[in-house]
Amino acid sequence: MHKGIDLGGTNIAAGLVDESGAILRRISIPTQAREGADSVISGLSHVCDMLLEGMDSPPRSIGIGVPGTVNSGKGQVVFTPNLPLSGLNITQQLQEKYGCSVLLGNDANCAALGEAVSGCAKGAKTAVFITLGTGVGGGITIGSRLYTGLSGAAGEFGHMVITPRGRQCGCGRKGCWETYASATGLVSTTIEVIRSHPGSLIWTLCGGVEESIDGRLIFSAFRSGDAAARIAVDIYISHLAAGVINLINIFEPEIFCIAGGISNAWDCLSIPLEDAVNAEKYTRSSKDTPQTKIVKAALGEDAGLIGAAMLAGS
Repeated sequence: MHKGIDLGGTNIAAGLVDESGAILRRISIPTQAREGADSVISGLSHVCDMLLEGMDSPPRSIGIGVPGTVNSGKGQVVFTPNLPLSGLNITQQLQEKYGCSVLLGNDANCAALGEAVSGCAKGAKTAVFITLGTGVGGGITIGSRLYTGLSGAAGEFGHMVITPRGRQCGCGRKGCWETYASATGLVSTTIEVIRSHPGSLIWTLCGGVEESIDGRLIFSAFRSGDAAARIAVDIYISHLAAGVINLINIFEPEIFCIAGGISNAWDCLSIPLEDAVNAEKYTRSSKDTPQTKIVKAALGEDAGLIGAAMLAGS
């Protein structure tokens, strides 16, 4: 039995997970990040107590998925932009209390591992995972094991440049894939488009307030046939496809898994994305060889929790 914790900026979700990746028990509490690091670390301990109440033996391991960069070997959070944990060891207290190993992983890597263990990439020899949300996260799995690179930072696909001297990225570079393929990037593209389309349905849906525009609204207008929304989504898909093609050309994985809020519009994205990738990927002429399958993630919000629980075996 393993315990997984998905540490988010809003909630701490935890679950008991068996060897197959099935969640047997789960619980969630507020993160209370505004109260500071001690409060967040106390919350991790508290959620463990709640989850393990009534159990005769401690879990074999505890895995924690963190939205940032981690040093797994030291149990240290290197940098978390949305949590006050940068530079802190958050595993020692739990290790001493429960007498088991406590491991850290990046949240996107954990989600990739979850999909490899019991989701859309189960049984695949190789898989690449991306999550399209406020930013673009990623992960690489070989079998049911993560590839995290020399320092644990592998899979930061959002920070490959697809447009030199393009949009400013929070990482300090310009033109990163994240600034175009994330939900934030979709909104930026849409605003650029509708400023020259005053009659767009998007203006009506957002009440004339650009700050109210989000992915759900954009795809609602797209499904209604709004011309500006279709232009914006077409541009977005071309940007998304550019990064997907790069990653398929580099890794040629068996499965390419897409998750995150944008994936909820799979009905709008899947066919044009696949067409764009098939038209330009390096192996487009290899008709008689296996080709990468582009699929929507299967586990939803459970992926990170399951993957965190499985870090001990990865």
